[in-house]
Amino acid sequence: MKKETGKIVEGTFGRLREVEDFLPSPAELAQVPEVVKVTIGLSSDSVEFFKEQAQQYNTSYQRMIRRLLDEYVAQVRATENVK
Repeated sequence: MKKETGKIVEGTFGRLREVEDFLPSPAELAQVPEVVKVTIGLSSDSVEFFKEQAQQYNTSYQRMIRRLLDEYVAQVRATENVK
């Protein structure tokens, strides 16, 4: 049986389910994983945010973006295994 989490709310976008916050902190995004190089277009707002955070934590903004994506993939995979 699938475990339901979060509350259901009605709003502007229709019926939505609130999910647990699974995003890592900027400090956690500064860790170094194995990498594969790709080219991706990002919004200037996103790049500016990560550059500011990276400077604060003395790391590269690319590394932080990579960790964010890795955490997202891990969360999706964990959710798929629950189904």
